[in-house]
Amino acid sequence: MSDTTSLSAHLGARLEKKPLLLMTHLVVGYPSLDANWAMLEAMDAAGVDVVELQMPFSEPIADGPSFVKANHEAIQAGTSWQDYFDLAARASAAFGFELLFMGYYNSVYAMGAERFCARLAEAGMKGFIVPDLPPEEAAELNAAARTHGLDPVLIMTPTNTQERLAELGRHASGFVYCAARKGVTGRQTDLSEGVAAFLERCREATSVPLGLGFGIRTAEDVRGLRGMADLAIIGTAGLDAWVAGGPEGYRQFLESLVAETL
Repeated sequence: MSDTTSLSAHLGARLEKKPLLLMTHLVVGYPSLDANWAMLEAMDAAGVDVVELQMPFSEPIADGPSFVKANHEAIQAGTSWQDYFDLAARASAAFGFELLFMGYYNSVYAMGAERFCARLAEAGMKGFIVPDLPPEEAAELNAAARTHGLDPVLIMTPTNTQERLAELGRHASGFVYCAARKGVTGRQTDLSEGVAAFLERCREATSVPLGLGFGIRTAEDVRGLRGMADLAIIGTAGLDAWVAGGPEGYRQFLESLVAETL
């Protein structure tokens, strides 16, 4: 069951026990809310550390084809904010991992910063990732987040200058999501192509833990991040494992990833 410590404290405690953490992802409402619950049960049983719950959105600009499809089908199925927070509250009460919101700013704006953060906190969530909101435009949201003990997780990319990384680092909280390459989610990333140097640049910009995502798809990828990043972030590959292998294939996939973090 989740506790009341901050995301930073949770990650720090986990990193004292093993060298690398694992963050996974699901789109709420896809392929169904019942399937989401089965995914969360498998994540908890495997020993996943952090889970991002994506609120479906009509124009998910950072996402590749698999997540675009998932977002659209979840919307067509009528997935609501109430569904989202009901699932988050049940999961935070039942499981040991921490939960983050992932979604786009139009959804947050429509709800309002204060209400959005209050509902995340009420559901037992620890923070949020809003990839289309730069920190310079997030003052109201971040102030509400501080009031409710939430961490706004920022994104660093290989195209950021060192000055921009330093600016993002000044606003960093919880951990930083480092996007391994340009483009959208889903496509395989070659970790030999400048990822280590990029992470070193990010390390110079912030003292909070670094998570690496975008194209991390296999147990071998996770193993390759040991000693480079603090969190391996698995998105599309998890959804693909569910679609291809069902609950059992998904469970085996998660266990193979977690084994590389120990």
